[in-house]
Amino acid sequence: MTTARRVILDQYRTGTEAAAKLVALDEITLPDPGPGEVLIRTTHVQLAAVLADLMRENPNLPMAGYKPGEPLWAGAVGEVIAAGEGGLAVGTAVAHRKGLQSHVIAGPWEAFPVDPALPEPYFALNQGVTAYHGMVDVAEVSEGDVVFVSGAAGGVGSLAGQIAKARGAKKVIGSAGSAAKLVYLTEELGYDAALDYRDGDLVAALKTVAPDGIDVFFDTVGGTQFEAAVQVAAEGARFALCGALAGQLDDSVGAHPRLDIMTAINAEIVLKPFRTMHTPEQLEAWSSHYSHWLADGSVVYPHTLVPGGLDVAAATLDALLAGTHRGTVLVELA
Repeated sequence: MTTARRVILDQYRTGTEAAAKLVALDEITLPDPGPGEVLIRTTHVQLAAVLADLMRENPNLPMAGYKPGEPLWAGAVGEVIAAGEGGLAVGTAVAHRKGLQSHVIAGPWEAFPVDPALPEPYFALNQGVTAYHGMVDVAEVSEGDVVFVSGAAGGVGSLAGQIAKARGAKKVIGSAGSAAKLVYLTEELGYDAALDYRDGDLVAALKTVAPDGIDVFFDTVGGTQFEAAVQVAAEGARFALCGALAGQLDDSVGAHPRLDIMTAINAEIVLKPFRTMHTPEQLEAWSSHYSHWLADGSVVYPHTLVPGGLDVAAATLDALLAGTHRGTVLVELA
């Protein structure tokens, strides 16, 4: 018998409450794994902004929301420490979606071995499938494109820009909210230019770095950054709409940017919203490129490791929502 600690939802999110005020920690006793099952000790949990939305009673997302009294699910990796007959071998590094729990029982289709070619098992925790699908399949980025990525220092944006470069984009521009993040984008992630969306006239700044306009806009933010991108769109620009972080923390107008219809018509902008429920083909497309690109240096794995285990998970999510962290945010469990 194994005791597992869990982060559970204590009450629904109704406004802008901090996640730390909405969750609680509890303990349960797990049985030994049955046939085909494994007992996993979780080592790292991936946090993302969508977790805050899933705390709402009606999240209006293409995935199940959290329920009071139940653990918060999220991407995680860990190690098999016990197995039933036919289960994965003890010691196998695996990924699972049972998230914020120190130990979990997983069946045959709930845990999958991590690619041994990755430098560390937690490299499997990333938002690359979303970034790859949005940039390649939706925006159809190609050689010679000028690309603008909003929220470029986040978990999705930090990979989206690198994918565009790996696909031959001529120039990749990213937006972020601090001087340190701008340096991070250009010096560590290979962005050609980085703009602080809080600093003055974003339209003018975009026109300076992209005088002929942008061909692709990968948007994770919405709000005024979407509005600015419309003004700087080249003819036939493709807008891959991935998220609306500007309105995600509350019911602000950030989720409802104004569309300059005449400018959009004149430029023949193509708006292509997409959701992040991925198919097996999309998962395979990303994983087939990811290890190769890591190995040859085309991409780096942008991430922030936060020690402290489940006790700091909710506060870390709040910090992520406030823009404190960069790349994929991982909580390390002891």
